[in-house]
Amino acid sequence: MRVADLPLAPEYVDHFERAGIEELYPPQVAAVEAGVCDGDDVVAAVPTASGKTFVAELALLTADGPGLYVCPLRALAREKYEEFDALPGVDAGISTGDYDSAASDLADNDVIVATSEKVDSAIRNGAEWVDDLACVVVDEVHLLGSPGRGPTLEVTLATLRRRTPEVQVVALSATVDNPEDIAAWLDAELVESTWRPVDLRTGVYADDEVRFDDGTDLSVPVDAGDPATDADTEATVGLVRGAIENGGQALAFVNSRREAEELADRLTEERLAAVATGRDRGGDGDPDAPAVDPELAAAEVAEELREAGTTGTGERLAEATAWGVAFHHAGLSSDHRALVERAFRERRLTVICATPTLAAGVNVPARRVIVRDQRRYTGEGTEWLPVLEVHQMCGRAGRPHLDPYGEAVLVADDADGREELWSRYVTADPERVESKLRDPAALRTHTLALVATGVAGSQAAVLDALSGTFYASRTANPDLGGAVGDAIASLIDDGLLAAAGEERAGHGGAAGAAGGGIEATALGAQVSRQYVTPETGVRIREGLEAVAGMEAGDVTELTAFEIVCDTPDMVDTYLGNAERAEIYQFARDRSAELTTGMTEATDFEAWLESVKTARILSEWVDGASVEELVEAYRIGPGDLESRIERAEWLLGAADAIADVVGVDMPAFASARTRLVSSAEVDT
Repeated sequence: MRVADLPLAPEYVDHFERAGIEELYPPQVAAVEAGVCDGDDVVAAVPTASGKTFVAELALLTADGPGLYVCPLRALAREKYEEFDALPGVDAGISTGDYDSAASDLADNDVIVATSEKVDSAIRNGAEWVDDLACVVVDEVHLLGSPGRGPTLEVTLATLRRRTPEVQVVALSATVDNPEDIAAWLDAELVESTWRPVDLRTGVYADDEVRFDDGTDLSVPVDAGDPATDADTEATVGLVRGAIENGGQALAFVNSRREAEELADRLTEERLAAVATGRDRGGDGDPDAPAVDPELAAAEVAEELREAGTTGTGERLAEATAWGVAFHHAGLSSDHRALVERAFRERRLTVICATPTLAAGVNVPARRVIVRDQRRYTGEGTEWLPVLEVHQMCGRAGRPHLDPYGEAVLVADDADGREELWSRYVTADPERVESKLRDPAALRTHTLALVATGVAGSQAAVLDALSGTFYASRTANPDLGGAVGDAIASLIDDGLLAAAGEERAGHGGAAGAAGGGIEATALGAQVSRQYVTPETGVRIREGLEAVAGMEAGDVTELTAFEIVCDTPDMVDTYLGNAERAEIYQFARDRSAELTTGMTEATDFEAWLESVKTARILSEWVDGASVEELVEAYRIGPGDLESRIERAEWLLGAADAIADVVGVDMPAFASARTRLVSSAEVDT
């Protein structure tokens, strides 16, 4: 099937043909035959690089009205927005922040790109544009099974289908064990395929040899004579070098930031940019494109990184990229991560050493993928990576139009380890996608939202609203009644819900709500609008109650930062043993400005971490540089970015909650203003 045969306007056909897309891949043909261009609901469970984005574009371009593309990560949202905005005549919009708004400015766009959290928050704040949607595309729909964002994706999709019953839903997924369950939930046609445009062979390395699942093997001699040599690392180095020598690129996955940087350091010794063969500048496979000297291209990347700003981490990255090697993890600034990704796609870098988060992120395929580490630290020990996550890493191997094949290699310690990895990952099916909606914290959050937005005014109505969820479709007897009842009772105890009419009467309570109507209190409604969790809303209220009893001169911006940093919605900041005493002393010295006493914290270590984060933010608004904070507190530039971004959101939410609680707390607004100003100056 050719693009010219599709029901697309001529300008779209020309656009795709200019991009080299003339013939459809088999999974794309199957999606067309399933009705993706006819407004029918479709679930496509197909491998990485098999053309899911084109399926999304077909649905959005043939829909009879505006479209919404929902994806899990901001970086991925930006990438997709740029693709859709490049379509002729398409006005694309993007929204990934501002959780306290309806994003009404998106109403005029042909295609809206947003995270599920942004769509959920817009709905809570009265977004009317969702009622006009003709098509909703959900990328990475298998994240329904994610404990963190899964319930939000599930409830948001159920809400969209309830509000606009005629909307077309196209769900895109990696290969999972039960795509038919997702399709059944969405009443959608299932397109399931294992076809890839580039053949992929997967194998396990042990004892100087890789054995692949196609029956072939590959010799990779490793000199481990030096007792100080890490055999797994040297095997990874050999595998990377082999890919580069054969004209490809490599991705190497390890389990931590430190390991990513250390592996990159080791690979710089191989002088891989000098090993690489000449490549075209654009990375599009054009045989007429001018050849580029790999060493010169790598040096250009290093210079671009330095121009984007340097810290100790940034300088180490620039030094590595000068040799064609990069590392990639959440500690890097967003600018540096984006530069590394783009340079790798342009083939100006030979290898990226990354933590597993890259596997679920933006499009960075390579000739060979090496998964050196298959376990990760969880805080209480190590655990095996999920099969689906490893398969996603392996699926990055093989770049259409550039690589004749793709190879994925898992590194084992020995022959016994080879057998373990073979059975655990190579021949194993990925996990089933199961709903996480029954989690008590998730139920509290979404129950409050349903009541606060007026969708539900009783326990029965909450259950009815949740009847359209994936959880309900997968459970013969969902038995959410008891769980929802518990959520409602706890929300009433926290003052976020009340028996209908009783908040106004001044005597609300769980007993009064039993079996009757419920409504959000003013506090509960504000918590939901600000898109913070109920737990965060309660902590902010408690902080404000403490502020009401403090001396006016003791209430500072540090107070504001401590309140919002000591909430579940703030990202934790690691507190090392070497700095614990210093942060403890800081908390003692500034105790009059803090809303939690030294002996009052339920979890003292967690509170001390929040004090550390508050101190970092205070020093940031007082003029400390990124370099100074990174050096002083052992955080990455990306960590600082994420804390600033979170604090900006939470300070705004806390300011709005303060109005409801009736406590005058101007420090929230001033801290937020200075936080934003400092970030703009740094940018």
